[in-house]
Amino acid sequence: MRPVTLQPSEVKAELERLEDRLFELGGVFDPDRVKARLEVLEKEIVNPGFWESPESREILKERSRLMDLLSRWKELSRRMDDLRVLFELAVEEDDEETLREVKSELSELEKILSEEELRVLLSGEHDASNAIVTIHAGAGGTEAQDWVEMLLRMYTRWAERKGFRVRVVDLLAGEEAGLKYVTFVVEGPYAYGYLKAEKGVHRLVRISPFDASGRRHTSFASVTVIPEIEENIEIEIRPEDLRIETMRASGHGGQHVNKTETAVRITHLPTGIVVTCQNERSQHLNKAMALKILKARLYELERRKLEEKKAQLMGEKKEIAWGSQIRSYVLQPYRLVKDHRTGYETGNVEAVLDGEIDPFIRAYLLARVRTERGSSGETPPEVPASGKTTEEGVRVGA
Repeated sequence: MRPVTLQPSEVKAELERLEDRLFELGGVFDPDRVKARLEVLEKEIVNPGFWESPESREILKERSRLMDLLSRWKELSRRMDDLRVLFELAVEEDDEETLREVKSELSELEKILSEEELRVLLSGEHDASNAIVTIHAGAGGTEAQDWVEMLLRMYTRWAERKGFRVRVVDLLAGEEAGLKYVTFVVEGPYAYGYLKAEKGVHRLVRISPFDASGRRHTSFASVTVIPEIEENIEIEIRPEDLRIETMRASGHGGQHVNKTETAVRITHLPTGIVVTCQNERSQHLNKAMALKILKARLYELERRKLEEKKAQLMGEKKEIAWGSQIRSYVLQPYRLVKDHRTGYETGNVEAVLDGEIDPFIRAYLLARVRTERGSSGETPPEVPASGKTTEEGVRVGA
């Protein structure tokens, strides 16, 4: 059987799609900025006494990193230009074999481009870490609690596609349906780097299945995401600052779990942070997990204080309020999911709720890196996304 004829329009569409992605990535690489910075470094290197200065090692390290960045960008641009020329030649000569070669090369280039995006966009201090995610129901009662369970399913399906593992460590079921809150750990490479894009308030608009009158309801849920901190991070937790309580698990579990006091609640007295873990097999394991999550929350608290102080010094004001949603999911009167930070939107609501959130994450990461590099010339420490965050003293479950 003769193979199906490859259409030039198909290859052209793929070529233009990759060119758009490369253009977007160019805003992150910012080759003009890199070149300008390299010129400054070169001038410092030729200064008399440079090699004796204590900063020489760091300057050389930065120059090496920037030269590597520029080299990778030039190689990507060169390959894209070569494929554009080859495509035009194939169309001009009506050469299907060359068209197939271009299509094959585009597939290879897309893999390299994806690797570069990952390398550039997920280069934060804790991006490679596992993620600890907590979802709290907001305004909307039973409707909001159902929304929490829908978001849990969305993130679980997303994680499954990535090959990540999801472990629920604490939850509180709603009286009628859904969940009042849930805390889970997503384990996998760069889980935190991806999911930090989800921090904030998520808004749902739909005809409520719990309203006999069939009225439209708006519900909110708050998503917080923190990295699972490695054991070598120095966070002092003094035993006298902890109140540790045991209790019976209130969530789903086997007969033994529900009849014995395996659940553990730890209160950090100086900050009022409360962590509960109930889904491990034993009290010992629940205590270990609760302490790990407490350590991560204390680290996040200190980091947030530093960022808030930095924002004040820069005259920057970020609203962190229950109404400041980062994304809206509208099922009625029309169908649309829109991220208010980036403007990215799609009408395929079912796919998004089924876990297809990578386009939203990618748009956020691209916009964030551009903003950070545009304001400082280099990538600064991570800044929390706007949206509701759990304040000190509130029972957080993580």
